[in-house]
Amino acid sequence: MTTEELKLEVEKALDEIRPFLISDGGNISLLDIEEGKHVKVRLEGACTSCSLNYSTLRAGVETTIKKYVPQIETVENVAL
Repeated sequence: MTTEELKLEVEKALDEIRPFLISDGGNISLLDIEEGKHVKVRLEGACTSCSLNYSTLRAGVETTIKKYVPQIETVENVAL
């Protein structure tokens, strides 16, 4: 899978998650995919200060991304 194909698949996964984040006043952006297996995202809005953002990142974001792109090993939130 090319880098562009990976980005498209990860964006599809994020599009599945976004409505839930937006409904709580947040959002998420894809920043980078390193070595084809490490995804860097940025939680935005209310998600930046939410006490459950780590759980959201692991249980929601990472799980959904891995459903679309199984070779992804890690998902990391890069704060401002």
